[in-house]
Amino acid sequence: MHVEHHALVKDFPELREELHELRQQDNAFARLAENYEALDKRICRIEDGIELLAEGALGQLKQERVALKDEVARRLKKAAGQCCGCGNGCGS
Repeated sequence: MHVEHHALVKDFPELREELHELRQQDNAFARLAENYEALDKRICRIEDGIELLAEGALGQLKQERVALKDEVARRLKKAAGQCCGCGNGCGS
């Protein structure tokens, strides 16, 4: 069974430019994105049966992936001048 990766550029196509710029200019963001993508690849290997891991542990990895993606999204939206999700429509 083929499992689809959740690549950041696929999930945020409208923020492709900001994603590229942040990776180049912000070392912390670059590490965050790299950690997300490495975790996503590991999850796909597990789901494809290439790497073995207990089911509960897989669920934990998926929760970590969601948390990383949420942080990536927050930073991307802030870089694009969109609301950070605070509920105040701050535009930052």
